[in-house]
Amino acid sequence: MLITFRSALLASVACLVGVAASADSLRLITQSDPSRAQYPAEIAALDALQGDGFAVTRNEYQALGVNLADGLRLISSGAFDMATIQVGSVAKDDPFLEGIDLIGVSTDMGDLKGAVDAYRDVFNARLEEKFGVTAAAIWPFGPQVFLCNSDMTSLADLKGLKVRSFTASMSTLLENLGATPVTLSFPEVYPALQRGVASCGVTSPTSSNSGKWPEVTTHLYPLSVSGSVQAHVVNLAWLNGLSAEDRAGFDKAMAAMEAELWNVATSTNDTAQACSTGGDCPEDGIYTSYDMTLVPVSDDDKAQVAEIAVSKILPEWAATCESSYPGCTSIWNETVGAARGLTIE
Repeated sequence: MLITFRSALLASVACLVGVAASADSLRLITQSDPSRAQYPAEIAALDALQGDGFAVTRNEYQALGVNLADGLRLISSGAFDMATIQVGSVAKDDPFLEGIDLIGVSTDMGDLKGAVDAYRDVFNARLEEKFGVTAAAIWPFGPQVFLCNSDMTSLADLKGLKVRSFTASMSTLLENLGATPVTLSFPEVYPALQRGVASCGVTSPTSSNSGKWPEVTTHLYPLSVSGSVQAHVVNLAWLNGLSAEDRAGFDKAMAAMEAELWNVATSTNDTAQACSTGGDCPEDGIYTSYDMTLVPVSDDDKAQVAEIAVSKILPEWAATCESSYPGCTSIWNETVGAARGLTIE
């Protein structure tokens, strides 16, 4: 019944946006909106494509009422030519994809960049083989940290609380900390925190500030557990239908956008965190000043996340991945594992 409903949903979305399209048209569905720090980089890329002659049609998941978790299916079906995806969310369709950013493996942006570069080729090979799509740009939202609406001094305070999760490995971490993971997409988190459906949420300081989470939370614990890797994914048939000239222009625009989105993830974090916790906040209209309590991060908590990643998250992910993609553990060991100095036995 669920598959039938989702198939009907994708069909209705395809009818809404129009299925037929020429190779030099680009139908995008994105989670970015003007309140997001990532919005200017995406708009600049689209402007560049339009300058090269692409006819760009831009839609937002929120406006169409489409779940972010269905992003891969929208592109694979041809309903859109390109979509932004949160990799951990769509990994329910293929656990191998989450291997690019498992919780506790790459907890700062430098380490994450090395992991993404190591996994990019095998990640795209899997996307192409299974879904008929490829990632034109891969980038992070930024360090994923904790925001809670109750007193918090360490990870131990999460025990017994309901905490927002959006990936399988994040749920594993939370369970091992004694918390109850609640799977919520980003737009669902604010009302969940406001109504007490969740006591804490995990996202980047940048996303939480632009999403107004500090209005419904009181404590920010800046212990990073991942980078929330995203991708702009394109339909492979559409991409291969481009002329050599159009393909070159498209690749150039995507490379420039990816570089800028990495820059946003690494350069805006401290500013957003300061704005949320009563520090200096530029009056540029991007961030809002709040007065959350900034909780100091302990070395013991960092070590606990690393230990859970090695003893619980990696073996659990490997078992799940091997069941649908035999040999994926070896692939991970040779790519992300080698980059991060980790091996799944």
